[in-house]
Amino acid sequence: MTSQFTNSPEGLKPSNYRWVVCALLFFATTINYVDRQILALIKPILDDQLHWTNEQFGLTNGLFQGAYAFSLLGFGWFIDRFGTKIGYATSIAAWSIAALGHALVFSISGFYAARIALGIGEGGNFPSAIKAVALWFPKKERATATAIFNSGTNVGAIIAPLVVPAIALSLGWHWAFIFAGLAGFLWLFLWIPFYNVPEKVKAANAAELDYIRSDRDDTSRDGEKISWISLLGYRQTWSFIIAKGMTDPVWWFFLTWLPDFFKQTRHLDIKTSAPMLATIYGLATVLSIFGSWVTGSLVKSGWTVTRARKTSMFIFACCVIPVIFVKDVGDWQAVLIIGFACSAHQAWSANLFTTASDMFPKRAVASVVGLGGMAGGLVGMVFPIMAGHLLDRFKAQDNITGGYSVLFMICASAYVSAFVLQHLFAPKFEMVELDKVAA
Repeated sequence: MTSQFTNSPEGLKPSNYRWVVCALLFFATTINYVDRQILALIKPILDDQLHWTNEQFGLTNGLFQGAYAFSLLGFGWFIDRFGTKIGYATSIAAWSIAALGHALVFSISGFYAARIALGIGEGGNFPSAIKAVALWFPKKERATATAIFNSGTNVGAIIAPLVVPAIALSLGWHWAFIFAGLAGFLWLFLWIPFYNVPEKVKAANAAELDYIRSDRDDTSRDGEKISWISLLGYRQTWSFIIAKGMTDPVWWFFLTWLPDFFKQTRHLDIKTSAPMLATIYGLATVLSIFGSWVTGSLVKSGWTVTRARKTSMFIFACCVIPVIFVKDVGDWQAVLIIGFACSAHQAWSANLFTTASDMFPKRAVASVVGLGGMAGGLVGMVFPIMAGHLLDRFKAQDNITGGYSVLFMICASAYVSAFVLQHLFAPKFEMVELDKVAA
């Protein structure tokens, strides 16, 4: 394949360095989600030490989400301005320090502060990863690449319940945070030497660069920047913001409250529920990648990006609905239903992330992802506080299962509602012509 960009020699086989980049993104996201899961998994231990209410636990997670929301916006700008390599390194260094800082906490207020610090650091993960995918992959591979790195959210959620309780029970809960923080710094030793933009990586040959650039957009203006305010003037931006704001909090609910759900409604301690949690996220990992692969296959077979993406996202949205029946089935049936819903969310999320690079040129992708992530974080800040308050009320009535039933009903309806609103704001996933460039 030849192109106007590199004129690679005829017959030269493309290298595959872009998948090395994808692997780096996957491992960072895995570490990110191990860090996030620790608090939920050690909640039974902290319940005895801190004697906090569900609402206080919800507030702890709400503060994380609020900090994460504003951090997403800030990192979106920072990454678009200074590049993915510096942006990602800054983010993971910050969240690793914050993770280590949890080990020094011994009070509820201390956890409030520690979670705010972690939220600030973690805001750079997804804007960095999505921009890296936009830089390293052509459109027909972006959904698959996004699904692979995004599966780190599931793998992290699988690893955490299998490892964290064992560490916490044998060495003390502080060590779970210490090991997580150290893992982040180990990743930096791989990121700094192995990542750069495609043109600066010698291991990516000319044929691979041609392949990456085969559908490149907006190449003549890559150096120009776009402001947040001007991005808000596009309805396509709002399609992403609304969809993220309505569905991200559901994923956070699954991550934060599932250990407590099994304990409170099924009377299962963390040792018993850990294999169930690992199974849920194991299912989500495999099925979400398959779902996103289907989207890419439809595009390669000749479907338009819009038709393939919207068909897939509507199916994924419908697949979350059965979660309303969780309260009426046995333990392992509940695991399968929740695992299916988590799979649908992750496949939905991978395609939703990809819509940002479908509709916006690379110079604006991280900022759009940051705006959407901020919306998800702000709603996600309110949702756990509301959930905690609701569960405390139902618990006082000796009906904690009823409280979880209400929450699962909210989760079940979120995706179809988000799909409808997203479609109204963006009937087609086509490239936006940006005409408002920041000075």
